[in-house]
Amino acid sequence: MGAAQLASKLGVQVFLSEYGTLSAEDKGKLDSWGVRYEEGGHTEAEILQAAAVIKSPGIPHKAAIIQKVKESGLPLMGEVDWASRHTDATIVAVTGSNGKTTTATLCHHIIAGDKDAVLAGNIGLSLGRALAERMDAGLGDPEVVVLEVSSFQLDDALVFEPHISILTNITPDHLDRYDYDLATYARSKYQLLDFTRSNGHFIYCDDDAISKDFLEEWQTKKEIKPEVLAVGIDHPAGPHRAAKYENNKIIITVNNEAMTIEELALQGKHNTYNGMAAGLSAQLLKIRKDTIRTKLKSFDALEHRLESVLNISGVEYINDSKATNVNATYYALECQEKPLIWIVGGVDKGNDYNELMPLVREKVKAIVALGVDNAKIAEAFQGVCEVVETDSMKTAVRKAARLAAKGDAVLLSPCCASFDLFDSYEDRGNQFKEQVRNL
Repeated sequence: MGAAQLASKLGVQVFLSEYGTLSAEDKGKLDSWGVRYEEGGHTEAEILQAAAVIKSPGIPHKAAIIQKVKESGLPLMGEVDWASRHTDATIVAVTGSNGKTTTATLCHHIIAGDKDAVLAGNIGLSLGRALAERMDAGLGDPEVVVLEVSSFQLDDALVFEPHISILTNITPDHLDRYDYDLATYARSKYQLLDFTRSNGHFIYCDDDAISKDFLEEWQTKKEIKPEVLAVGIDHPAGPHRAAKYENNKIIITVNNEAMTIEELALQGKHNTYNGMAAGLSAQLLKIRKDTIRTKLKSFDALEHRLESVLNISGVEYINDSKATNVNATYYALECQEKPLIWIVGGVDKGNDYNELMPLVREKVKAIVALGVDNAKIAEAFQGVCEVVETDSMKTAVRKAARLAAKGDAVLLSPCCASFDLFDSYEDRGNQFKEQVRNL
């Protein structure tokens, strides 16, 4: 939709093909933009007569219609490719298995303190829609675009050229899309390094073993164009480290000039990494040091990410619905100090729950499995703690409330995708909050 909106604003004739159904709202928008459309399938002849095809990232490259487009020789691109061709803004691109939404939002929060900045991509508005809406408002091109990009979006890119790129980490996620092969998934993420401009900067976490090892392998196979910089906490530091954490302070060094950040609004080790990456990118953009410090102190936690909902009879209820893989849930469990009733489950994407076992043994009193099929979770944690199976959020919250005692916390950190019972992780998180308020 965003690509169609931008194209129509640029005077390009557009045809939108939707395999499923379009909402009445979307149809109204397409009509107002003068965009022809179809729904309920793809008309091959119509699509193959186009000058170029822009693919939604949700459509796999193995889909029959995409194979036909490739065979025809038509230019095939993603929405990020298309939209980024129509802005002169400095682009900060953020990807990773975990933390990319927080890091992208934090980057925007800091940069917008000094520059006209837009947050778009795999968060909120697509880049095409964000640019089109600015055109409608007569605002012109932004100075900076902070863009969250998924591996699916990177798979669709050809000429995407961010000025600064951030790779937060690589952990097993979406492996169902990558033939359950971690190396294939890592290669998808590391495309961002190849896309980054030769005079740009690529930021990664050198504490993340997969990112670090893959970069070393990458360097043996091809020339790396941008400057490579790293953030990290652990010792010894890698050769690229430009942001470190010592004595409860972040120290960022760019061009032999160091700045110190003594306070972060967001707590937890994972948020220290996010803060270092965002602060480093802001330093590279020459954002004022006072702005960086002030903004890092004032940033609020994101909805659905370790969001404290209510405290009822001494039990805290925490919404971490955005945690859709093992690593995200690992961070959530790691930073909790109260005994936990853990609500987990959904569409498994190839999870290995063994990574969570030490934390579960240490911190979790009981597990409430929430999903259509809870067999893998029940089997993984059998004998470790009590496991109760549920198939609705109402039942899950009520079971968790009965299992919890004063001083405990109920943590929704699903470790899985939401689509078995919910429309999205936002829908899942909102239903959790609603049921908590109804207790």
